[in-house]
Amino acid sequence: MRTGTIFERSHVPLSKWLQAVHLLCASKKGMSALQVSRMLGVTYKTAWFLCHRIREAMRRGSLTQLLGTVEVDETYVGGKADPTAKGRSTKKKTPVVAIIQRDGEARTRVVRSVSAKNLKQAIRDYVHIESVIMTDDFNVYKHLDEEFADHQAVKHSKNEYARGAAHVNTCESFFALLKRGVMGSFHHVSRKHLQRYCDEFSYRWDSRKVSDQERAEAVLRLAEGKRLMYRRLTNGKAEAITN
Repeated sequence: MRTGTIFERSHVPLSKWLQAVHLLCASKKGMSALQVSRMLGVTYKTAWFLCHRIREAMRRGSLTQLLGTVEVDETYVGGKADPTAKGRSTKKKTPVVAIIQRDGEARTRVVRSVSAKNLKQAIRDYVHIESVIMTDDFNVYKHLDEEFADHQAVKHSKNEYARGAAHVNTCESFFALLKRGVMGSFHHVSRKHLQRYCDEFSYRWDSRKVSDQERAEAVLRLAEGKRLMYRRLTNGKAEAITN
């Protein structure tokens, strides 16, 4: 039963695994490994590894491209703001781009910088060319209308946050949940593992219209064919950060 799943070679009883899956799926802002450790009666190291293996199940492989009206926005997560930084540039936080279909699914990607190359590549990877792209007026998003059906930008630089159907409020709602989780539940998330936490919040966002039980059952189905070794988590390499 455990072979070829996230449970393989785990000495934790399946009953506790199921409790952990439910806890992570039912908690809107996520749950820290320390809290899971207390609730399940396991060591912090075991709880930490267990939570990351559940996030591995939440990470979906090949995803269909988003079609329709798609919002794109970026933010910085973790660390303290650099008081010397100008505009959107900071060395102490990690940039994350969110690409969200209106009333649909979310895609997130941790990037090394918010360059036009990185953000546009993420959009190309996750969005169908027949979609309408909504962004703010950050200059890296220029000329998207040449690659997609249309591109509309709200002028945040001029305090414009919505113009008819043009806005990125869905992305901002997603980022609010992600940041509340990082600050309130986890307190600190390393750059190395940030993509996993983003995958966790993306999964809960995509399954927001189903019950906690259905969300947990889906994770158990996704657990098949996925293994995550402890040495992979601790090898010092970032999980999935693009250039």
